[in-house]
Amino acid sequence: MGKYDALGTFLRRWKVRNDAPGVELSFAQIESIVRGLLPRAAADPQWWCMNEQAEPPHRRAWREAGFDAIADMAAERVYFQRRQGPIRSRASNDTTSG
Repeated sequence: MGKYDALGTFLRRWKVRNDAPGVELSFAQIESIVRGLLPRAAADPQWWCMNEQAEPPHRRAWREAGFDAIADMAAERVYFQRRQGPIRSRASNDTTSG
């Protein structure tokens, strides 16, 4: 189990229980969920942004849960917005709607 899998699990559970278009979490809340500090690179907006070509484990966690991340560096907060359309899981290679 990877460090960011807990964040993916949190977002999946949140999505089942909520109809809102997204959820905002502080860096501290994310660190609590993953039970560890975010890396220094998380202070760079590029760490959070979508990039279909290279999808590191931290990004894969929320994308496979059906979310995109929009970071507010000044406030140290991230808005996880539900993705529209089908979501493809690399691990299982199946497609589900989000």
